[in-house]
Amino acid sequence: MRFGIRLIGYLGASRDLIRLAKLAEDAGFDSVWFPHDTFMHNTWVLTTAAAEATSKIRIATVGTNPYTTNPCEVATYAATLDDLSGGRFILGLGFHTQKMVEWTGIDASDYIHCTREAVDVVRALLHGETVVYKGQHFNWSDQCYMRMPVLRKDLPIYVAAFGSEYLELSGEIGDGSLPMITPPESANYMVSNIRRGLARSGRDGSDYMISGCAWLSLSESRQEAADIMRKMVAYFGPYLEEPALNSIGLSVADMRPLGELIEAGDYEAAWNNVTPEMIKLGITGTPADVIKQVERLAETGIDEVSLGGPLGPDVEKAIALMGKHVIPHFRN
Repeated sequence: MRFGIRLIGYLGASRDLIRLAKLAEDAGFDSVWFPHDTFMHNTWVLTTAAAEATSKIRIATVGTNPYTTNPCEVATYAATLDDLSGGRFILGLGFHTQKMVEWTGIDASDYIHCTREAVDVVRALLHGETVVYKGQHFNWSDQCYMRMPVLRKDLPIYVAAFGSEYLELSGEIGDGSLPMITPPESANYMVSNIRRGLARSGRDGSDYMISGCAWLSLSESRQEAADIMRKMVAYFGPYLEEPALNSIGLSVADMRPLGELIEAGDYEAAWNNVTPEMIKLGITGTPADVIKQVERLAETGIDEVSLGGPLGPDVEKAIALMGKHVIPHFRN
């Protein structure tokens, strides 16, 4: 089992996030991921800073999407950062909900086909091809080619996806997949769809990575861990899909009131309406609790657990607890 850490803007200012990335490297994490969410901290800036502040840990993005970021920009960003980091970059392309893109008035309803085309053209650019492309979303001329050296032509592209058809696509065209395993009990649903797509690609999957994106709240106090998870559940829970929620007896309808409170700006009321059952959307508890939940994820076929969200009531202590107790358990 590999371990990634996802650093969201709620954890602090930009310099705080870079400091946490270095702490994660020292704690033994394999990768550090920065979400590319609409109107949040810019992942291109943060990944660049993280590459300079670290030396071993893989640097990666989650949710760089082909609507607000044209694939020509994505390709040059990926190649430049891979060079800067010494071949440590992973490109996470796609998204976990189209709703945030549609805030801007962009119609992202054809996200499956758009993602397929974007992966095609980015991969071709990285391989040094002149990308004359006539697709539904991208119409490129014979002037579309990289005018810079590319360190790794096979730079890994992981597809962030949701829903059965999109998850299958991530298995078919990606070097890895970034499903949201919120709750962790939804992992079987995610993995089965990804593997269907992988089988369709004709590859054996030996080097394919399923990097499940989970929410973490880790503390020596189980109650404190649960209390801090509420904010994550209230803000992002309404965006989760029905089959995932159903795996712990919840539904989209159950989460809708939280979304309405958030949209109205009443964050405190939303937090207070998070039920104990909703806390189960994340990996929550003590180091021993976290170990048990990650062991169950490993049994489903998750290759890497990418831990984001609040991380814990004390973020630095949560990283230290991961490095002292959780990660060594799986290394040994």
